[in-house]
Amino acid sequence: MTEPTDTAIRVRGLRKSYAGVPAVDGLDLDVRTGEVFALLGPNGAGKTTTVEILEGYRHRDAGDVSVLGHDPQSAGAGWRKRIGIVLQSSGGHDEITVEELVGHFAGYYPGARDPDEVIAAVGLDEKRRTRARHLSGGQRRRLDVALGILGHPALLFLDEPTTGFDPEARREFWALITSLADGGTTIILTTHYLDEAEHLADRLGVITAGRIVALDTPDRLGGRDQDQAIVGWTEDGVPRTARTSEPTALVAELSARLGAEVPALTVTRPTLEDVYLRLIDGAATTASAHPSPSTARSTIQPADPQEPVPS
Repeated sequence: MTEPTDTAIRVRGLRKSYAGVPAVDGLDLDVRTGEVFALLGPNGAGKTTTVEILEGYRHRDAGDVSVLGHDPQSAGAGWRKRIGIVLQSSGGHDEITVEELVGHFAGYYPGARDPDEVIAAVGLDEKRRTRARHLSGGQRRRLDVALGILGHPALLFLDEPTTGFDPEARREFWALITSLADGGTTIILTTHYLDEAEHLADRLGVITAGRIVALDTPDRLGGRDQDQAIVGWTEDGVPRTARTSEPTALVAELSARLGAEVPALTVTRPTLEDVYLRLIDGAATTASAHPSPSTARSTIQPADPQEPVPS
């Protein structure tokens, strides 16, 4: 399968089942070169299986997959050196210092980035002689990213990159990822933090039951590109809602019809979480007649209430 030169990932009709139960069920996806793409979905939706297939670590049952112009199922070592992977959790090498570990891994890549420059780029210059076991969670994650970008990857996979981070560490990590994207690296992000996806991603896809059910920019998915608001009120004892780009006009109309004080009037802006939950609930309702492990619902993790989300 060939793809446009501005496409880093192209997937058509991807399928993978376990013991006869579909985990990925006819998934289609395009990721553009140089963009940050976030893949969201409940646990069991097929995210992990999809990403493992894209990384070349799991074979598919059917479908066409091209990653950086090659089928990851048969691509060789040269292709793999163009891929960076930062897993959800990592361990080992606890007794090695940061500079020793980065220098050691640099030896695996012909033409690797300069280890000192990489250490500085991820903000670990002051920790270069610190053993890995003495790093904080956020610092260890930065070390993981350092190892992931040593080989100048054209494509970087980030799996739940800020799990367990405090608010300050999350913001610093976001800045690091943004700088990598600005440098032209294509990034695939999987996360349960919706504010993280909203802040980092150029586009995002929502996957449920092994299929992409929504794919767009965060603003378009939430309706904010149209400056839409959700107006709620009660009329004749019945709760009602309406989505509108002119909430002031609608409220004036309601006031004229129902009186100066419209019963139970609320005006809110939709959030990515609102859209996500609506999509997941819709998929769960559709699948209720055909239960499957792939439709299990996850716990949503919205923004930390004590953390102001950067604009």
